[in-house]
Amino acid sequence: MLKAEDIKKVGIGGAGTMGSSMAQIFAECGYDVKIYTRRQETLDKAKASIRSALDTKVEAGDTTKEKADAAYARIEFTPAGDLTALADSDLIVENVAENMDVKHKFWAEISALVSPDAILTTNTSGLSITKIAEAVVGPERFCGFHWFNPPHIIPLIEVINGDKTDPAVNDEVYKLAEMIGKKPIHVNKDALGFIGNRIQQAILREGLHIYQEGIGDFSDIDRCMKYGLGFRYACLGPFEIYDQGGVDIHYHIAEYTFPDLGDDKDPSKTYIGELMRKGYLGVKSGRGFYDYSNGKDKIAIKARDDMYLALAKANITAIGDKAEEEMKKLDEK
Repeated sequence: MLKAEDIKKVGIGGAGTMGSSMAQIFAECGYDVKIYTRRQETLDKAKASIRSALDTKVEAGDTTKEKADAAYARIEFTPAGDLTALADSDLIVENVAENMDVKHKFWAEISALVSPDAILTTNTSGLSITKIAEAVVGPERFCGFHWFNPPHIIPLIEVINGDKTDPAVNDEVYKLAEMIGKKPIHVNKDALGFIGNRIQQAILREGLHIYQEGIGDFSDIDRCMKYGLGFRYACLGPFEIYDQGGVDIHYHIAEYTFPDLGDDKDPSKTYIGELMRKGYLGVKSGRGFYDYSNGKDKIAIKARDDMYLALAKANITAIGDKAEEEMKKLDEK
């Protein structure tokens, strides 16, 4: 098995939003990258997207033209449908459709092509790592490597064990995430949705319950998250907030709120099910909980990225890192 520091060639399976952004990040960090996808149209979009993203960084002063050009040159856009082009990869990061059959087909082929020492990872948002691994040759070298959208900005990565994952592989992928400037977490058990999406879905479910009970509208719920809870969660996790506010205080709040919280098990019977039936899929369809027609989609995406970038440039994570290091020093004394 390769060590994180031995990885030089990265193969990206899937050239959509996530795959193209990952390719850019790895290339900027000095890795040789190959992108595979089945369709030429998707490959052409990836080329344009990566070039545009790098040019934007140059314009913003976040990198130089020379560095951007060098990163772009390290990316090879392989012929559409030619999976054999990834055969010499040290690391595979799969981003194909969130469909078990599609993933099984991809892994059955690529895992037999690459070196037995190559590390294999999937960027599934929540499918079972163990189930995906059923199609992998050498499942002990396979683990989850879940990035969050937009991956070129959001620092979190989840590194997930499957039932047959060698813990050493998980550790090397974790180290690799740190080497490319990310903030990884270990997911020790293969649970659907892992950690991030389980928390996110819990928030969504209660938000839908609040709306359906007439307690607040979507805009009120979103503003509550952005200017209250989300503002705090950008700095502290829920357990840190409980500790600082007082476990006793939050315990007593839980006594009367837990019984009153939503507990829907079937999303089709909630408002989100209604949106699905109408084809209101969010920004990509022009309407979701909100209206994104007449160019409002572009404004929403730009505002999102600008806010994320502003938060990233504030470097609040460095403050948290320093506090963690100081606490570790105290534990070692």
